[in-house]
This record gives sequence, structure tokens and C-alpha cells, in this order.
Amino acid sequence: MTMTDKTDQARTAASFRARHAQRPVLLLPNAWDAISARIFADRGFAWLATTSGGVAWALGYRDGEAAPWREVVDATARIVRAARVPVSADIEAGYAATPAEVAAHVAEIIGAGVVGINLEDGLHGPARIRAVDDAARRIGAARAAAAAEGVPIVINARCDVFHLQFGDAAARLGETIARCKAYLAAGADCVYPFGLRDPDTIAALTSAVPAPVNITGRAGMPDAAALERLGVARITIASAPTLVAMAAIRALADSLYATGAFDGLAAPLRHPDAQNLFAPPTE
Repeated sequence: MTMTDKTDQARTAASFRARHAQRPVLLLPNAWDAISARIFADRGFAWLATTSGGVAWALGYRDGEAAPWREVVDATARIVRAARVPVSADIEAGYAATPAEVAAHVAEIIGAGVVGINLEDGLHGPARIRAVDDAARRIGAARAAAAAEGVPIVINARCDVFHLQFGDAAARLGETIARCKAYLAAGADCVYPFGLRDPDTIAALTSAVPAPVNITGRAGMPDAAALERLGVARITIASAPTLVAMAAIRALADSLYATGAFDGLAAPLRHPDAQNLFAPPTE
């Protein structure tokens, strides 16, 4: 990456941070490969995120940091190249055992061209969730790495208390608020209470946390405008679009296998349309 590229990336990262304080609410669809990224951008989305699950499945692995880190970085770079709009990367827990390894991996994903990251506090083991101090140190390491790279990426600190149903139900909101504040103090820009869906609880959290809050949009939840009225600054949709696409392909596969008929292959998107998505920007 040239100095000019790094300067442009830094400027875009600063713009991405500023966008979190603007209206309407920032709605980020989650891409999993070059095709999905290009389609979302072509349909008008000015900013994108990745989905760890979708990226992992597209690479042929399970979600949960099962994909080799180098393959994730390379896949993210392809998404950034194809999107032609700024991208924030879901790097789960950093694919890292230590804060130092988090820092190294953040530097590498910045090298892929991203302007933001997700960093989560959940664990894939019996402990289920990191101690607050440990999670905060990892966020601090990510922030230090970004400063060293000269790219002020937006760090979206994901808190998994609601997702994992960690601890007593009555204490989850207070635990989440405390964790979010600790993560902000450590260098996060935005907080992400993953798994939180209840409107009243969302409103209570956005009132208590002095920073942008990211909520996951799911089927059956209030729409983007309603979430904005609850104080939400940013909405992502996680692996849902990947699953929608997978479901469509599975239905096609079932029909083709069962009937041998080709009617299911009719599509409003044609080969020239797909080609045009990837035409050089100057054309």
C-alpha cells in the first residue's frame, strides 16, 4: 500500500467515524464475497461491513475463527477491491490469543484496506465470555495498532452478554452497559450489544451509553427508522443475507434434483448485468 493509499484510507476512516454521528441511521449490509459486496454497493449502499459467518462459509469453513486468518485477510481484501465503497471487517475476537496478536492482526486487516473492525468479547469455550479487563486490553491493543498504522479505524466493540445469555437475566443490561463503557474507555468508537432485540432494552442502553450503538437488524424487529428513534446509530444485519442467498440456492438445488426441470434457472439478473457490475469504474 502506497503512502497515498494509506492517506486516503485514513481520511475515509475518519469520515466513517463521523458518519456514525449523522442521520439517517447508518445501515450497513454485510457482504461475504466480492459478488455480494458489489451488488450491495451498486444498489446504493455507501458503506459496507463483512460477516464473519458468511466469509467463513464462502471459504469452506465453519464460523467461529475456524477459517485460517490469512484466508480471511485475503477474502477481505477482495471484498474491499470489489465493493468500491468503504468496508468494515468483522474479525470476531481478532483470531488472537493475546493482545499482542490482536494488534498484529489488526495491522494486517488494515493492510487489506478496511476502515473499521468488529472485535467481540465472546469466547468459543466453557468460559463463554472474556473478563472485562482482558477484553478492554485487546481493544486497547487494536487501537494502538491502528495508530501505529496511521489509519484511525472505527473499532466496533461487540458485547456478547445478551447473545450468550450470560449471567442472570435481570443483570444483563447493567453488565452490558458496564462492559460497553469499559470498551469505550479502552479505545472503542462504537458498541455492539449483539443479540439485543427488545426495543425497551435497546432504548435503555442507548440512553446509558455515551457513544454510537450498533444493533443487529433481524426479521420481525422494528425497521431502521424505528431503531433510529430508539437512539440506535448503526445497524448491521450479520450473516442474514448470506443465509438468504444460501436458502435460495438450496431451494434451487432441491427442485433441480427432484424434477430435472430448468424453470428454476430463470432470473431477472442476466449475464450482461453481472458483467456490468464489474466493469472498470471509468466505463
